[in-house]
Amino acid sequence: MTYEHKGKQYVGVLSGVGGWAGIGLAAGLTDPNAGLGAVGGYAALSSYTNLGGQLTVFSLPNN
Repeated sequence: MTYEHKGKQYVGVLSGVGGWAGIGLAAGLTDPNAGLGAVGGYAALSSYTNLGGQLTVFSLPNN
């Protein structure tokens, strides 16, 4: 996302597990057919990652 504060432009980037691949982890689902099969398709995801994310925000240089 981008936003302006006191005349300065900022960009924020959210990264981490989420979206369709993370639906089973996020919702605690165990049925492999849940999430239109996403839970079964990404069952191993919990073996090498966990929920959480990082928000990185940086400012753009002034012109």
